[in-house]
Amino acid sequence: MKKRTFLSGCAAAAVLSAISAPSLAASQKTLLVAMDAAYPPFGSQDLKTKEYVGYDCDIIRAIAAEEGFAVKIKNLQFDGLIPALRAGNIDIAINDITITKERARSVDFSRRYYIAGLGVVVRKGNTSIRTAKDLEGKRLGVSIGSTGEEAARKILRAKVRVFNQLNEAYLELRNGGVDAVVNDIPTNDYYVATAGRGAVKALPVALTEEDLGIAVKKGNRTLLARINDGLEKIKKNGEFSRIYRKWFGKEPPKKLLAD
Repeated sequence: MKKRTFLSGCAAAAVLSAISAPSLAASQKTLLVAMDAAYPPFGSQDLKTKEYVGYDCDIIRAIAAEEGFAVKIKNLQFDGLIPALRAGNIDIAINDITITKERARSVDFSRRYYIAGLGVVVRKGNTSIRTAKDLEGKRLGVSIGSTGEEAARKILRAKVRVFNQLNEAYLELRNGGVDAVVNDIPTNDYYVATAGRGAVKALPVALTEEDLGIAVKKGNRTLLARINDGLEKIKKNGEFSRIYRKWFGKEPPKKLLAD
């Protein structure tokens, strides 16, 4: 899935300077978790309660409950997550983050907690795009720093438009400014079924298969071990499957439960 490359240079400095919360050690009871709360069903903010909700939120809270610590969730733009981890301004990043070799050089990842893939969304009446090959030469909308952007640039010979927020890419699709949006399949499906209902459709195309992981600062083995231990516990006691069904309407893949 959402993913994404790193913020760099001045942009990274601007993001880091905006984060004032101190880093919390793994031994403390409350850990600071960051996510970009603009990617339902993984993470978003309930407009009424202002509470952060989603698959990622439920997973990290369930892990914390098993391991005896609490979490405080903070909203942070996606491409600022890894720089914030590296600077020690947050303890955990969980945000539909694909495990890649490049990212693993900067942070440590838990075992996978979701198996994702990149998919394609087009306008409802579009009949010219049916396969990945049909995307060649088309105008593709992607979110900044995402694996959708990476795939669009490296795999697909297309014209890429980058947006700061995924919702902006979807809106531009509906307005005819791009021909398709390339993004994580679950997020695409959620948008098609909710805000985009009747206006857009998801194609039965999977461009990639990706493992999502929970990220911590490089070398923080104690916290990483606690996260992996908690993840294993909720898989065994059924809580993981309950959360998965809640947000995706189906059972998790057997190979995901077996990890």
